[in-house]
Amino acid sequence: MMQILFPFIGTIVAISVAGWVVTTWLRIKHGYPLQGGWGQAIYPKRDDETVERVKLLSQENAQLKAELGSIKDRLANVERIVTDGAHGLEREIEQLRGRTN
Repeated sequence: MMQILFPFIGTIVAISVAGWVVTTWLRIKHGYPLQGGWGQAIYPKRDDETVERVKLLSQENAQLKAELGSIKDRLANVERIVTDGAHGLEREIEQLRGRTN
C-alpha cells in the first residue's frame, strides 16, 4: 500500500513546495512584504534610515515634477513663438511689399 501512495504523496509535497517558492519569488520581485510563520513582516524592514530615504526621495520627486512642469511651459512658449513668428514675419513682408507696389 505504501509503495502505491508514496509517489502520489511525494508529488503533492513537491508541487506544494514549488508553489511556495514561486509565490515567495513573485512577492519579492514585486516588492510585497514577506511574512514570517506568525504573520509578522520580515521584509522589507522599516527603520529610521529607510523612512528618511523615502522622505528624501519623495521631496526630490516633487522637485523634479515641478521642474518638468516649468520646462513644459517654456517649451510650449518656444513652440508658439516659432510657429507664430513665421506667420507674423510673412504678413509683415507682404505688408511691406504691398506698400511699395
